[in-house]
Amino acid sequence: MQQYSSLPEHNSQIDATPKLLTTIQQVRADLWLEKSLNQLQSRLNDCLLSACNTVSQSLAAEAEIFQTVVNQISTAVDTSHVAFVQFAVGVALLEPHQTFATVCYVSRSPFSGSQDLLLEVTVTAEKKLPLRLQQTIEIKDLQELENQQTPNAWRLTDDSGGVIGWLLIATAALGSDSDPLIKSQAQLRSQLMARSAKQCNTALLQLRHILSWQQRYEKLSSSNQELERTNQLKNQFLANTSHEIRTPLSSIIGFTHLLLAQGYEPSKERQQEYLNIIQSSGKHLLALINDILDLSKIEANQLEVQWETVDVPLLCSNVLALVKEKAANKGLKLVLELDPDITTLVADPLRLKQMLLNLLFNALKFTSKGSVGLQVACKGVFVHFTVWDTGTGISQDDQALLFHPYFQIANAVAGVEGTGLGLAVTRKLAEIHGGLVKVESELNRGSRFTLVLPLKEAREAEEAGGAGEAGEAGEVKCSLSALPVIPSSSAEILLVENDLPNGDLMQIYLSKLGYQVTWVKSAAKMWEALTQLEPAVILMDVYLPDGNGLKLVQELRENPQYQNIPVIAQTAMAMKGDRETCLAAGVNDYISKPIDLALLASLVAKYSKAPT
Repeated sequence: MQQYSSLPEHNSQIDATPKLLTTIQQVRADLWLEKSLNQLQSRLNDCLLSACNTVSQSLAAEAEIFQTVVNQISTAVDTSHVAFVQFAVGVALLEPHQTFATVCYVSRSPFSGSQDLLLEVTVTAEKKLPLRLQQTIEIKDLQELENQQTPNAWRLTDDSGGVIGWLLIATAALGSDSDPLIKSQAQLRSQLMARSAKQCNTALLQLRHILSWQQRYEKLSSSNQELERTNQLKNQFLANTSHEIRTPLSSIIGFTHLLLAQGYEPSKERQQEYLNIIQSSGKHLLALINDILDLSKIEANQLEVQWETVDVPLLCSNVLALVKEKAANKGLKLVLELDPDITTLVADPLRLKQMLLNLLFNALKFTSKGSVGLQVACKGVFVHFTVWDTGTGISQDDQALLFHPYFQIANAVAGVEGTGLGLAVTRKLAEIHGGLVKVESELNRGSRFTLVLPLKEAREAEEAGGAGEAGEAGEVKCSLSALPVIPSSSAEILLVENDLPNGDLMQIYLSKLGYQVTWVKSAAKMWEALTQLEPAVILMDVYLPDGNGLKLVQELRENPQYQNIPVIAQTAMAMKGDRETCLAAGVNDYISKPIDLALLASLVAKYSKAPT
């Protein structure tokens, strides 16, 4: 009996063997799956690391990820211990605005030979599509592949969840679905593909983040380079401007010192010479400041152009007259060649004159002997203003930088003045006019600068009403020979000015013209003075130690006792819009510093009451 008692235990062990083998096979399949996915993740990490270390193009980096996915799945199948039915993997990318996707990536088949063409994507029992490059598959078929009991397509998405394509599988002819082996393989294959698609989507999302940060980095790098270049230009500009400002300032301070020195009594002629030098140096300083302001206005898109019909022969004659003395002092001949067919041009006359003067003064600076000329010719629908000279010429390297702000030709001519802004301003003014400036030059053979402007008909001009030849903001340029007639009985002027030299200048000048000038230096003193006099005009500075001049004007306009007194703003606010700001505050007129004394006299005469 004892020998039979052990028989049931022996039979139980025999019955457990298939189950144990199945469990072992399942564990091996699970281990293979995890290993394959880990290897895929490792390869995708390599792709992302490569994208981090190099400046990658989006399409190339995505292509590397797609190809890595299909190749790695193929490699995993090659090295598996699972006897998979023959299959291959592909990626079909969605075509923009189309109803189909195109197969762009296909893995090498894990099996050899001619059977590759038998691998098909099974949509239905009746519809099978070969998996090959450039094969198109309709979206409805891809959706059908997704929704099968055992899927054959898995979505690939972008960072917003939008579909960009599908990961596909193509298989050889399968046996019966009821075959346990085939069913088990299909489930394992489906897990591999689904999780591979998920890893692919995650890698694509990370790639887009990497590329986004790279773009930000490139923008920051570009901005840093631009800031560095701007800083270098700023330093160069400060160095140039410091030199150019100190030179005329040295003359102004030096000759003023001579005139004030005790014991030194120069002759009347010598005094006049010193005063002329001081005035010339002051005008040079003003020209430097105007160049800086013009460039700032242009770069801020704040420069207004006053379109008018310009008399070209008259303007050219006037321009040459302004440089005639400088040419004569250097012994240079001036030449004007004017096409007789050119009579008028639509442009801003003030800016056209400025452009031509910049070119002519440059030509005179860099020419020590010979001649300088202005040639005007019509070529098609353009007018060419060519300024030529027989001077030092310009190298090809310097020509490439010539129109950059603050650039100056090194060691061209000793003692040449300027901040290097003139040509930059000229080019930008030409562009505003719809034209351009070009240069032809050769070292020691002279230069030719050509200003090209479109030849517009007079009827194309906008309604005139701007500054034109008279200057910006409607200012009237007066000459000392045309001073206003002052009434025999003097008028009261209240001068509100914080700056001592400017206040002294205006008080002396207006007093010599017959006005009674009361000068105060603060807002408090102005209100005190108004209780004791009735001024014909108030000259108001904007920046005062105890208040803002424009706010004072508003307070005057709100006070019935003072609201009708004419107020003229005299201020260093000289940028575009400053005049309008002053007028909006309630002033009657505006004059910018440095004060044009003749213009000041004209405005005071205009607004002062003529006594009976």
